[in-house]
Amino acid sequence: MPSSISNFILIVVMLTNLALLGMSRIRTSIRTVAIQGFVLGVLPLYVSSRGLTWPLVVIAVGSFALKGLVFPWWLMRTLRATNAQREASPIVGPSASTALGALLIAFSFWLGSRFQLPPAVPMVSRLALPVAVASLLSGLFVIVTRRQALMQVLGYLVLENGVFVFGLALAHEEPLLVEMGILLDVFVAVFVMGIAVFHIAREFDHIDVERLSQLRD
Repeated sequence: MPSSISNFILIVVMLTNLALLGMSRIRTSIRTVAIQGFVLGVLPLYVSSRGLTWPLVVIAVGSFALKGLVFPWWLMRTLRATNAQREASPIVGPSASTALGALLIAFSFWLGSRFQLPPAVPMVSRLALPVAVASLLSGLFVIVTRRQALMQVLGYLVLENGVFVFGLALAHEEPLLVEMGILLDVFVAVFVMGIAVFHIAREFDHIDVERLSQLRD
């Protein structure tokens, strides 16, 4: 049963990655990343062969609160302050992004089949490595192809979720130090990004990073 639940969670993560690539509305994108954060908050409860432990509970509660509640709330607040509703003219359109996202998932499964871990390193699920790689690539893809700063913050969150899955998959016997370090880094980064986006919008009346490259003295 725990393995089935882990597989279900990882499938949801992969589907939310694909859905995010095809979205243009920022509000819906934030909600999609929040759903991904919710399900990833449950994953630590099913990764250890020794059963439920306090470190895993701490990781689960911290991940659920930060990824599913705090970060989406902060980004929604920033969205209301900047009054940006849609990703206008992305470098790669939603349809092409979805198609490329499917190719990234296929590449992630191929890479996962080629990547052999030592027998002494158990995996929580055979899907863990492909999902981790797909999340990393999807987040990087969003960062590179989206012009709105808020969408790039979401890409950073998805990329970090890939690191989170990879860390849980490989370090699930003693994961607390690794995962708490990751959560602290992303906590600081998201809030700094949110503050920066707010000030950019206040100074320039937009959060299109492409237009910032045209600034002159």
